[in-house]
Order: sequence, then structure tokens, then C-alpha cells
Amino acid sequence: MASDEVLPAAGAGRGAGLVVDLAHKARSLFLAGGVEATLRALVQLSVETVDGCGSASVVLLQNGRLTTRAGTGSGAVTLDEIQVAQEEGPCLDAVATSGISCAEDLAADPRWPRYGPEAAACGARSQLAMRLWAGGSIGCLNLYGAHPGAFGYVQRAQGLVLADLGGTAVTLAQLRDEQILLAENLHQALVTRELVGQAQGILMERERIGAAEAFGVLKRASQHLNVKLREVAEELVATGEMPGTGRGR
Repeated sequence: MASDEVLPAAGAGRGAGLVVDLAHKARSLFLAGGVEATLRALVQLSVETVDGCGSASVVLLQNGRLTTRAGTGSGAVTLDEIQVAQEEGPCLDAVATSGISCAEDLAADPRWPRYGPEAAACGARSQLAMRLWAGGSIGCLNLYGAHPGAFGYVQRAQGLVLADLGGTAVTLAQLRDEQILLAENLHQALVTRELVGQAQGILMERERIGAAEAFGVLKRASQHLNVKLREVAEELVATGEMPGTGRGR
């Protein structure tokens, strides 16, 4: 992640220990679980560990649009929404170009003439925005401070550690959620197949028809009743009653 003088040599000594300690704490991001839990853990850890950070948020790129997915309070979410609405701000700059964008005083920063005054009016005077990166830009971690100059060199280094590890943790959580969903879908498909097979067997024995004809009865019932095929089969297996198809026998 690119940055201009995040932690110069003069501040490296006093900040190195804090950054290493933060890196150890940030390991908890990989144990949070799913995406939502990981995002909540990331913003909470930011507020707890970065001095001067009064609130934090994570916005993710979804269909080409930045959407807030986690925040430590309604104020952080509001500030995110203002940046998106005004189409300017540290968050948008960090995601699009620089990787990190820091506002020392939003009330007087000429880079964001529309967003800055609105943010200051909401109580945010400093902002540190860092791109979340995992083979590409996936979003941004925003840290907001109530006072000008809230984020010095050490705080910026801490923020970069959080953003770097957070981007990886979020990506892994997304993959984990996708695998869980896939497994659940496969399980449901197997259950549906078994129920449909049982229902076909019942119809074949009772009506003296073939497997294809029995499936046709179930399909027509699903369409007539406007319910899923699985629900028709489940009802037949549970009650033994013929499903309505809108036709005669």
C-alpha cells in the first residue's frame, strides 16, 4: 500500500513497538468468523487501538459503488454517506488512487471543499482513510477524529497495519462464507432430490405410472400451486395426499 512518509526514521523507534503490538492484536481478525463479524471486529479494533480515533467504518466496493458495511456509530456511517454523495473525500481518494489519504483538518482542507465543511459540522475534524487491498482494491477503512491533527505518524502506521491485515481477513472471510453457502446449497439439493424421489415412488405405486409421469405430476402441482417442487414432494411424503394439479386425474 503506497503512502508518503507514513513512519519516517525519526518516528520509527518509538512507533515500532506499538505497531508490532497492534499486529499481534490484529490476528483476532482472522478468528472472527464470517464477513460481517470480521468487519465489526476491524472497526472495533481500530477505535480501541489507534489513539485519536473516535469512530471508524469500513466501506466495501459492491457493483462499483462504495457501501458502508460496518461502523462504530451512526456518525461514521453518515460521514461515509456524505463522501459518496459529494463524490469527494479521503475515502474516495484512498480507494481510487493513493492507497492512504489523511486530512489534518477537514474544516480547512482545500482538497475537499464540499465534504470537508460538512464533516466538520458533524464533529469530525481529522480523517485517516486507507484502502483495503487483496489483489485489487476492495474498499476502505476510515478512521475519524474529533480534533485537528489526530493522526500522526504512529497512528498512520497503526492504521496501515490494520488496513493491510483487514483486507486479507475480509477476503478470507468472504471465501469462507461462499464455501459455507455452497455446502448448504449442495445439502439442500440432496435433500430435495431425496424427497422428490420418495414422492415419485409413492405416485408410481399408487397410480401405476412410470417415473417420468410421476415427476410430471409433481411438476404440474408445483406450477398450479405456485410453490417449489420440494414443498410439493415434502407435503406428499408427509401426508400421502395427492397434490392438486388443476387437472383431472
